[in-house]
Amino acid sequence: MNKEKLEGYLINLGITYENVSDNTWVINDEDKGLERVVVAVEEPLVIIRVKVMDIPADNREKFYEELLRLNNSDLIHGAYALDNGDVILIDTLQYSTMDYEEFQASLDAMGLALVQHYKLLSKYRNKKE
Repeated sequence: MNKEKLEGYLINLGITYENVSDNTWVINDEDKGLERVVVAVEEPLVIIRVKVMDIPADNREKFYEELLRLNNSDLIHGAYALDNGDVILIDTLQYSTMDYEEFQASLDAMGLALVQHYKLLSKYRNKKE
């Protein structure tokens, strides 16, 4: 695996990030709407994911319906998913064919979704969150 390819993309995008292991980076760039976004290479894939919120305790059926609607009509890249007790936004790219523009488009779409969907999803947040 050529990790320099991915790290080069992060540098060229001017994104604030930390290399946390050989194949994993964490983006923390508030200006771009990307906080705690994990980028991991698990060949043959590049996995980009971020925790959005805890799964709400109440109104789950309506909440899940909202996530499915957003997945269908309002996401350019990736999808909302559930991971243990978390709601995440995740996208996967094919490492061998991924280019700079595709990587940038995925990050841009995730940042946009996080900003645009914040208010809509916030009404379902648990009180302690």
